[in-house]
Amino acid sequence: MLFWETMKERYVVATIKKWNIKIFEEKIKKLKGEWYLITDPMDLNLGKIEYISPKYIFFPHWSKKVPKEIVSNYECVCFHETDLPFGRGGSPIQNLIYNGYRETVITAFKMTENLDDGPIYIKRKLCLEGLAEEIFIRAAKVIAEMIEYIITHNPTPKPQQGKVTIFKRRKPEESNILLSDKLKNLEDLFDFLRMLDAETYPKAFFEINGFKFEFSRPALRTDFIEADVKITKIKGSEDDRNKKI
Repeated sequence: MLFWETMKERYVVATIKKWNIKIFEEKIKKLKGEWYLITDPMDLNLGKIEYISPKYIFFPHWSKKVPKEIVSNYECVCFHETDLPFGRGGSPIQNLIYNGYRETVITAFKMTENLDDGPIYIKRKLCLEGLAEEIFIRAAKVIAEMIEYIITHNPTPKPQQGKVTIFKRRKPEESNILLSDKLKNLEDLFDFLRMLDAETYPKAFFEINGFKFEFSRPALRTDFIEADVKITKIKGSEDDRNKKI
């Protein structure tokens, strides 16, 4: 057998979320080929990528800008939880749930210098029921299956087709329950609470009398919602200022 016939293809997975890291360790790194995991944005540099020389770089959840020289010289595969070109932009899961969607698709597409506009490899369905972190865990499993399909079949990405719609990345202050104009009933409020319940995401909250109330682990019952509530004193509130007088 010739030397180059024994060489393994190399692949990189770049992600910052624990659910994607977990699925990498449990499944992805056991796929055929030689696998590398990058979790620190500082490690995603041209020198390291040139050393690895991967066939694909997969980005299941990456919020930092990828250097132009990497995008231009390597096949970078990004995953987005909308049916592109619908829903380009930030906070796709939250924007979908906030607008009443119960299911979506994950789109695997070739990264370009423009936001979410690259040609598409494959799409797979994703259920949007449950808490945000449960959805992300579910998505990580689907993405692992998509990665296996891509390295096995090497699909040719095809240009996006259809009407382009853009999602704006949600800001932390938009998690304030009192600022939302879409909460008409318990179901709406439950969706608002659950779509924000994931590690590193700003929880649903409101502020009153110098205190901040943050909600997690919501459960929708017949006539009410149960949830954990974290109450903290707001720094610089009027009571704090009075103590210094």
